[in-house]
Amino acid sequence: MANDLDIFVPKHDFLICVDSDGCAMDTMDVKHYRCFGPCMVDEWGLEEWREPILRRWNDVNLYTMTRGVNRFKALAICLDEISRQYTPIDDIDSLTLWVETSPELSNGALKQAIAAAPSPCLEKALSWSIAVNASITALPDEAKLPFPMAKEALAFAHERADVAIVSSANLDAVLAEWQEHGLLQHTDIVLSQNAGSKAFCIGELLKKGYAPDHVLMCGDAPGDRDAAQKNGVFFYPILVRGEKASWEEFIAEGFERLLSGSYAGGYQAKKISQFLKNLGA
Repeated sequence: MANDLDIFVPKHDFLICVDSDGCAMDTMDVKHYRCFGPCMVDEWGLEEWREPILRRWNDVNLYTMTRGVNRFKALAICLDEISRQYTPIDDIDSLTLWVETSPELSNGALKQAIAAAPSPCLEKALSWSIAVNASITALPDEAKLPFPMAKEALAFAHERADVAIVSSANLDAVLAEWQEHGLLQHTDIVLSQNAGSKAFCIGELLKKGYAPDHVLMCGDAPGDRDAAQKNGVFFYPILVRGEKASWEEFIAEGFERLLSGSYAGGYQAKKISQFLKNLGA
């Protein structure tokens, strides 16, 4: 199993790309409810408006078409709203500009931006992100479990396809969680937050020689669908609150359609329609 695109060598003609949080791992809700939102409230001293702010954070990150957005994009969205609705956020424009222009949205990239042009809001964003990672690490193991049937689905696919984790989550957290629950053994490469955007990672994987109609992105968020569409590969949604059934259908029908060449057209359209309806679009 490789963590570096430079050394990854395909073993099969087909590739399954799979997101981690909220897709294979039932970790998205707990991380946002107990880590991301509360750490933002603490970092910016927003306790006075805690309840509505946390409710809005969860809407942005879990239950609408911005589900799964990069943590710094979500932070910029929410802090901008907070600055307009509750209390001014010092230097918010610096965060917004960095989010809109940085080719990589990670702690490392943020450190470089701060070194180049010190900014109070960027420094607090880094402090928040580090606190989030520590808070996630501190979550008990029983709060970080794979969805039912996810491991079985990955094992099933891995017999006839390469499997790549393509996630915007923190690399160390992904590796720890997948290793803990025996999912990592059913993967060939791990591409996480530090590797670049999901669209970029899928594009780099295609350079390894996969035909686009031999590649399927499994995900739970619009960013997963967009990354697939940008690269001309198929998208298989893991539906919010229907994760087990989604993985069961992947085994029973979705993966077999990819292998047989019958995924395109009606089946792909049906899956995307179900996905949009699930997130209220």
